[in-house]
Amino acid sequence: MDFEKICVLGLGYIGLPTASTFATHGLHVVGVDINQQILDTLRNGGLHIHEPGLRTVVEAAIRSGNLSVSDKPEKADAFIIAVPTPFYADKNGSYDGKAYKLADMRAVTSAAEAIVPVLRKGNLVVLESTSPPLTTQDLVAPILEKSGLKAGVDFHLAYSPERVLPGQILRELIENARVIGGITPQASQAGKDLYSIFVKGEIFLTNATTAEMVKLMENTYRDVNIAIANEYSRLSAHFGIDVWEAIAIANRHPRVKILNPGPGVGGHCISVDPWFFVEKAPELTKLIYSARQVNDGQPHFVLELSNKALGGVKGKKIAALGLAYKPDVDDLRESPAIEVVHLLQEAGAMVKSYEPFKPDADLPGIQIEPELIAALADVDGIILLVNHKVLCALSPKELAEMTSCRLLIDTVNGWSGKNWNAAGFTLHRLGSSNQGSE
Repeated sequence: MDFEKICVLGLGYIGLPTASTFATHGLHVVGVDINQQILDTLRNGGLHIHEPGLRTVVEAAIRSGNLSVSDKPEKADAFIIAVPTPFYADKNGSYDGKAYKLADMRAVTSAAEAIVPVLRKGNLVVLESTSPPLTTQDLVAPILEKSGLKAGVDFHLAYSPERVLPGQILRELIENARVIGGITPQASQAGKDLYSIFVKGEIFLTNATTAEMVKLMENTYRDVNIAIANEYSRLSAHFGIDVWEAIAIANRHPRVKILNPGPGVGGHCISVDPWFFVEKAPELTKLIYSARQVNDGQPHFVLELSNKALGGVKGKKIAALGLAYKPDVDDLRESPAIEVVHLLQEAGAMVKSYEPFKPDADLPGIQIEPELIAALADVDGIILLVNHKVLCALSPKELAEMTSCRLLIDTVNGWSGKNWNAAGFTLHRLGSSNQGSE
């Protein structure tokens, strides 16, 4: 199948890099978003997200004349849906007395509905948004068929999830293996024809529901493994040992690879996707549900650590360093660091936060300082919530020159290996009985 023009619906962390990459490979691309501020920012030469190398690719795509942006789809050969699929913040499902989160598919529904007026025979529609199993055939197909065209007969429909890591999106879009699941074999092949324009990794063809499962399985696997690491951190604190030392030794076993614990799990993938399984089959997902409970509860464990380190956080002034959901990105979605800040405030602490990759972030109820030194001024404790390289690189001498505070709480093992005692600091680490000098 040949392609000359495509529409990419959703210009976020996946949609914009995807649209720009297709455009730099010769396709005419219309990037679609309903957020007028995003469209205005792009038209004025700006970027609304931070991703290494993205500005160069976007500028090249626009300069070539191949990339334009709009608030609605146009007639095209293919449509890619790359919109958010969060869970509802204000309603849950329930099974056997246990509440679980529900996928909010309104953005996918709206995107599919927007395609209907411009859908033509022979088109390809690809859903990239992470979705519960059967979404492609049970939700998207019926909406698109309101056009009077039949999915699998008059147009191709497939599911192909993004599988990239923030901070490395542009490289991984091209180099990573890709799975494409069509509702027919012909749809799978059409999807391969499209993505082969720039994908160098191996492309696996399957059916739509299997492709949906693959994406969810990958992130659920990681969530479960992070949960056991977080439980190990709690057990280590209980037994008075250092979880980081124990993990390092255990990982010398040739068939063991324990992940790192931390303040929780965030981002739009690992902290969200497992709930899609639970929603669709709550009676079959007891392990997945338990892992979610552990990881969602880890910020409370960090609050307990802070209470012990500070002799209670009520009335204390605390500097919280890092708000992103993972190191060296500006993505704050579902960040456990933000949840920790909220819990500290609810417990009576006065918190100033600093996020080096998004110093101008606007988070209701959270005081964000644009400069590190301002966040560190006049505080009783400093808590490291994200192991951004710029924060982990701080030496005891550098930190001592920036603040009079001498009590540190490290939730990510970012400050280990440094002689904090020599600079007068006391260091408390998550999952460790060790304090002070490393």
